[in-house]
Amino acid sequence: MTYRPSRRTRRMAISTAVVLALAATNGPWLYRFGSERYHAYTIDKPEYKAANGHWDLLDVPSAFRINTIHAALLHTGKVLLVAGSGNNQKNFDAKSFRSVLWDPKTDTFTNIPTPRDMFCSGHTQLPDGRLLIAGGTKRYEKLEGDVTRAGGLMIVHNENPDKPVTLPAGTRFTGRENGKTFVSKDPVLVQRATKVFDKRTGAFLRNDPGLGRIYVEAEKSGTAFETGAQDNYRITGLSGSDTRNVYGIAQKLALDKKDFQGIREAYEFDPVAEKYVSVDPMNEARWYPTLTTLADGRVLALSGLDEIGQIVPGKDEIYDPRTKKWRYTGIVRRFPTYPAVFLLPDGRLFYSGSNAGYGPADVGRDPGIWDLATNRFKKIPGLSDADEMETSATVRLPPAQDEKFMVIGGGGVGESARSSEKSRLVDLSAPDPRFRDGAPLAEGTRYPSASLLPDDSVLVTGGSDDYRGRGGSNILQARLYDARTDTYERVADPAVGRNYHSGSVLLPDGRVMIFGSDSLFADRANTRPAVFEQRIELYTPPYLYRDARPVLTAGPKSLARGGTGMFATAQGAAITSARLMRPSAVTHVTDTDQRSVELGLKKTAGGISVTVPRNRALVPSGWYMLFVTDARGTPSEGTWVKVP
Repeated sequence: MTYRPSRRTRRMAISTAVVLALAATNGPWLYRFGSERYHAYTIDKPEYKAANGHWDLLDVPSAFRINTIHAALLHTGKVLLVAGSGNNQKNFDAKSFRSVLWDPKTDTFTNIPTPRDMFCSGHTQLPDGRLLIAGGTKRYEKLEGDVTRAGGLMIVHNENPDKPVTLPAGTRFTGRENGKTFVSKDPVLVQRATKVFDKRTGAFLRNDPGLGRIYVEAEKSGTAFETGAQDNYRITGLSGSDTRNVYGIAQKLALDKKDFQGIREAYEFDPVAEKYVSVDPMNEARWYPTLTTLADGRVLALSGLDEIGQIVPGKDEIYDPRTKKWRYTGIVRRFPTYPAVFLLPDGRLFYSGSNAGYGPADVGRDPGIWDLATNRFKKIPGLSDADEMETSATVRLPPAQDEKFMVIGGGGVGESARSSEKSRLVDLSAPDPRFRDGAPLAEGTRYPSASLLPDDSVLVTGGSDDYRGRGGSNILQARLYDARTDTYERVADPAVGRNYHSGSVLLPDGRVMIFGSDSLFADRANTRPAVFEQRIELYTPPYLYRDARPVLTAGPKSLARGGTGMFATAQGAAITSARLMRPSAVTHVTDTDQRSVELGLKKTAGGISVTVPRNRALVPSGWYMLFVTDARGTPSEGTWVKVP
């Protein structure tokens, strides 16, 4: 008897065959889809969040999406996001400069009129709660091959001891030997010459000429207008003795690569009025500078590329917030751009060796302790990979009183593919400080972000193991570092890769915002140009997934150094620590502002009392977030207090 399958059986067989065929064709996609769904399910489980935390994308309306390169937390609780031209020359040419203010409480955004290109400026918190922003971009770099007019540095000499000379933009310089003419792009002030006398006899010896530096360009395009050697240049438009006393000297003026150029302009951002306020410009133009607050509230400006695209030659200067003026320090010390320079409790400065890149490989790279009063610099030995400190991050480990620092990751100088997995530790309270290797990262990491958390841990996230994420090398991992045990603990992974032009900021509610990233390429084969990463992620640490957190319900708005403040809380008996945390002002994973200061803590009826250390260099004047934590490390929300 012949078996004939029923119509229903035939339909099921055909359906099964179709499913199997589709599975064979789309198996990898189905697997990925299933894996992604399962991963999303796993990371959203309450027990996973409680152990690892969670990442969320911030929903930024399209009108407020910018190439965030700088970010600062303000004492209003809002975050200032600054792009300037956002590393986009079309924006620069159109004078389209952007800043956005984000309120984490309400998730609202405000566009802020931005007067100049603050792309790659420096910034720091001021004692009154304003943010000082100085420097930025005057000109974008031009790579060799894109330069059409020969140009470079002209040193203008003034041998007249009786008067300075100002040359306007458009001044023409003609070589005495080569006969070629170059035109200045900006005005330049050349100081009068200095008379030099014999110290023993008092006899006049010579005049040391005053010097001015200016960028000049050939009048016409082409290789015919390049020069190959030093020449002395006559200056058109001078008369009388100035024709002899004032002249230019230039080395090669060519069609080679021209670096970025900086600006002198400086601004204070007013968090209450929510606008930029112009202040006295710096004496030196700076692109990629570091601003470090000193013990008395003044601000030190270091390094940067100047108005002709060269490293500022050690002409450090100080801003006084009371007078809104800058003055030179009178001492010379050279650093690469964005040097990580921190104020220490004794008033001296610590340079960790971290930097953002521009500058000679053999100048200003050694870490050490710097006495600004005497210009004495004591190098700190012990780095096991001293040639891989560029693009590293430095963090002052909590509490700040311990004077311990960690330098994380980094890589070789310039566009090197080398990266370091090391965490280097140094205790500056030791009689003879020396670096030692701490717990390593899982792989070499350039551009890691590091944010102090209220429970004394450090969130380390982002970065790439090659220059600017080449070869798809972004590291989608995050870790919490415990300074007490020198250990990293892997936590939830971010969804967005971060490398160049990125950073992270601790928010008052205990979350961390991470922004930026500027990869060179969008694919592993390095064939497609990348676009700037405008997405912003928020990390919610494990401590915010616990049942309850301490709450401070009342207390003073001001805490004096050496003073005590009483704060009301129903959880007073459970509170075990109190910290003052200075708000971040970060760019290029460089943040010299953030610090966590341990406070004296006592239990009181109905609350707690906290005592602030007396040391002005440990606790510079300004606004801080006061966090208290319980025995599990669960923090309160940050309460804003001012140290006057």
